[in-house]
Amino acid sequence: MTESLMNLESNILLFLQNNVRNPILDTLLIPFTLSNNAGMICIVIVALFLYFKKLRKVGILMMISLILEFILTNLIIKNWVARVRPYEVIDGLTLMVGKATDYSFPSGHTGSAFALAVVVFMVMPGKYGIIALVLATLMGLSRLYVGIHYPGDVIGGMVLGIITSIIAVKCFPDSSKLMKKFTE
Repeated sequence: MTESLMNLESNILLFLQNNVRNPILDTLLIPFTLSNNAGMICIVIVALFLYFKKLRKVGILMMISLILEFILTNLIIKNWVARVRPYEVIDGLTLMVGKATDYSFPSGHTGSAFALAVVVFMVMPGKYGIIALVLATLMGLSRLYVGIHYPGDVIGGMVLGIITSIIAVKCFPDSSKLMKKFTE
């Protein structure tokens, strides 16, 4: 089973490389994926939410979710699972960005994007949540596109970001009132 799953993931990445990659998507997805190196775009977004008084409580929820996701992903799970990056083991796969210095599972870029997006989806009006989820999904897909993660890594990051968002929102006493505030 593990070998057939590995073959499936390898085939997906090689399919993307051989059939989807093109100069237009390269121009869009490479900078997009790099924007979240070290969680930078997520940190900037949280800082912006914290800056504006009307968005501050959402920013706090996002910050809690992002910190939880970082601890679980980067300090615990990546080191415990120790999954080698796909470009190191899949013959013919070309990496489109710089080599990573950590393990592959789960995708921190995807996890951090979903850690913010799901908070927005849960506590802000629907249109903002949908936009946030689309951007988080695009972050995950961009990680596959550039060849730095397996599909399972992206799914793992997505699940982890969703879980940390739910924890942040459910543990914050005023979060249920936030949605009402934005719809007033």
